[in-house]
Amino acid sequence: MAAPGVLRVLMVGDLIGKPGRNLLERELAGLRHERGIDFVVANGENVAGGMGLTVSTADALLEAGVDVITSGNHIWDKREIYPALDSEERILRPLNYGELDVPGRGWGTFHAQDGTELAVINAQGRTYMQPIENPFTTLDALLDGGASELPVVRLVDFHCELTSEKTAFGIYLDGRVSAVCGTHTHVPTADERILPRGTAYVSDLGMTGPIDSVIGFDPATVLPRFLNGLPTRFEVGTGPVILNALQIDIDATSGAALALQRISRLVDG
Repeated sequence: MAAPGVLRVLMVGDLIGKPGRNLLERELAGLRHERGIDFVVANGENVAGGMGLTVSTADALLEAGVDVITSGNHIWDKREIYPALDSEERILRPLNYGELDVPGRGWGTFHAQDGTELAVINAQGRTYMQPIENPFTTLDALLDGGASELPVVRLVDFHCELTSEKTAFGIYLDGRVSAVCGTHTHVPTADERILPRGTAYVSDLGMTGPIDSVIGFDPATVLPRFLNGLPTRFEVGTGPVILNALQIDIDATSGAALALQRISRLVDG
């Protein structure tokens, strides 16, 4: 359990299809109790059949104990979620898609189990991805323009392709947010650390999905693309499922990260 005055949060990597969702539904309550977790953020953009998010899958995650669902480029794959992005504050899309005819919001303020107020911010990288607004300057505008209104505890899910862009983003935000956790590549990195000014950082949380797969998908549906270049329809993999996450202890008064622990839990499918 965390010490008094310390907020313990869990940042969960990309949930892949039904296996990832089912694992979190089974394990999250026990994980929260076992570790004294006060707040849970999970990336849900790949929950619906491996691509996108639906209202029913979002509801299942929230009912299972996820406090905020973050996302990325695949949040747009299922159009039925668009109205929910406007009506459900606990589902975020990347902030730097802008505001012009884009549903939803990219950040919000919430309350942890112990009552601590915190902000969750979702941003997306641009290298090898959609040429949307600059995440660095977009976060500048939010943090500088709303610094007096934002809670001191600030969690960032940075959905991004390149580790170099992720690292640069973490360093750029060091001392201004409590945590920067990368998502999108589905492969956990071993570079979790607290940056010099007190921001917890990891390049990628990794996926929560089938381990005997190609980043969560059935190898039989992926390998042809590497063998002959022809398009295939990806299908979510089967078998044992791994949960990848980062546990972060944060000083609730200053917003600085105090400790962190990478979690990797393998469960039979």
